[in-house]
Amino acid sequence: MNLLSRPAWWFAVPLALLLAACTSNHYRRSADNEVYAAIQAKSKNVEDMDARFTIEQTNKISLERLPQTTNAPEFLGPYGAREVGARVLRLEDALGVGVATSRSYQSRKEQLYLSGLSLTLARHQFAPLFSGSGNVDFQVQPQLGTVIEPDPITGLPTVVTTDNIVEQQSVTGSGSLGASWLIRDVGRITAAATADFLRFVSGNPALAMSSQLGATFTRPLLRDANFKQETENLTQAERQLLYDLRDFTRYRKDFSVQIATSYYGVLGDRDAVRNSFLNFQSSRKNAERGRAMGQEGRMTQSDLGRLEQQELSAESVWNNGLHNYQQSLDNLKFQLGLPVDAHIVLEDQELQQLRILDPDLSVEDSINIALVARLDYANAKDQLADAERKVKVAANFLKPQADLVANVAVPSNPSAVGVALPEPSRYSWSAGLNFDLGLDRLAERNNFRASLIARDQAARALEQQEDQVRLQVRESWRTLDQAKRNYQISDVGVQIAERRLEEQNLLSDLGRAKAQDLVDAQNALIDSKNQLTQALVTHTIARLQFWDNLGILYLKDNGQWEEIQNAKTE
Repeated sequence: MNLLSRPAWWFAVPLALLLAACTSNHYRRSADNEVYAAIQAKSKNVEDMDARFTIEQTNKISLERLPQTTNAPEFLGPYGAREVGARVLRLEDALGVGVATSRSYQSRKEQLYLSGLSLTLARHQFAPLFSGSGNVDFQVQPQLGTVIEPDPITGLPTVVTTDNIVEQQSVTGSGSLGASWLIRDVGRITAAATADFLRFVSGNPALAMSSQLGATFTRPLLRDANFKQETENLTQAERQLLYDLRDFTRYRKDFSVQIATSYYGVLGDRDAVRNSFLNFQSSRKNAERGRAMGQEGRMTQSDLGRLEQQELSAESVWNNGLHNYQQSLDNLKFQLGLPVDAHIVLEDQELQQLRILDPDLSVEDSINIALVARLDYANAKDQLADAERKVKVAANFLKPQADLVANVAVPSNPSAVGVALPEPSRYSWSAGLNFDLGLDRLAERNNFRASLIARDQAARALEQQEDQVRLQVRESWRTLDQAKRNYQISDVGVQIAERRLEEQNLLSDLGRAKAQDLVDAQNALIDSKNQLTQALVTHTIARLQFWDNLGILYLKDNGQWEEIQNAKTE
């Protein structure tokens, strides 16, 4: 009968698959619990670390909760009608969406998780490790048969070999349970229980069995004393997770600055489209007025041609601005991890709410703050300590080896019949020292020399990192000051350009304006407005970058920063 036709198989196979799935889910939950616990514990040592860190993407962001726009901006031309019904994305919303859906942000979170996963393995080496194994063999061996016959001389029963070939069938097996525990500053303890058995299936069905309990204690006294290498591996794994937490926290800040830069960049492009559209309308109006005046003989063909060329040029600038705006908006969607065809627009009020906030800090005070608060600089300092610690470990491995070793064994009675368990009265133990004079230490010598070089490199890396911090802070301080001054210049430039254009429009109404002056005034105004917007955005981003370079750009859970009112050195 086909086994698969039996009803039991229809239940057994799904049950086995279900148990396998439950087992894999158990291991996944176990890994998550250990990793998140390790990250949570070390996050207390990293200021501004995400308190609700997780790599699970169960909370998908829905744009349906966002308000919709109902108007079709005229300055967007044919694209204006497409914005009707679009979801309005504020900067805070954009940062929250980026944290939840950005592919690069998710990859960095997973990188941090993997670092925690490596730490769990390093910690596991210092936990009791259990093992179990066994094997069972069924053996068939042909041999000559035997019979019992009376001895012709003595008459006693005697085993006599015959010419018949018979099969001897037997079952043999062995099994062991073991445990190993590396106890820091104590030593390694290993213990094992083993058992072997033999049973003949044919012939004599007697069972033969032996078993033993054994344990070993090992403690290095000179080379690798107290298991320095294993302890160093655990220490480095613990510190590496701390470094990765700092790197991730710094990445969160950089990510927020990048999103804000892109967000304000899109609004700047949108504002440039608005300004170029107004310039196009004004240029068209001037060209129409010029054509009317040309028909009356009040304007030369040369001046009229200049106004018509300005109209065409303004339309071209407007069309190019529309393309740039649409492209930058798509780029922002891609950066946030949204579908490129997501129906969104940005909140214009975000641009209008920007203000010039100037930090009241000197360059030296800024550098002093950065050298205390920068997480990457803290990593560089700790990595130098790591390198110095590794030099000591490498130097220790140049010593001769002397290990204290102790063994104890409790076997079973070899003469016992049937199940034979270990008998305490048969115990045996030994203790002694294992020596290795270390006459060949070439690999250890090379490793020691390499550790010295690595320490020197770490020292230079720390110096370079300090100089890098000073350079970045000085540059960002100058950039912020430059952006402030450029905004002031652009603000004055807009006022001058508005007066120039107003004067040229009055002269044009009187028929006394020159076409070149009118065109120059229009272009100057549009350029000044664009420069003013760009200067305001540049100053805002420069301020955020300044706080980031100082290491004091603090974030909320959704990635939104907390505006710093003042910063002081202590």
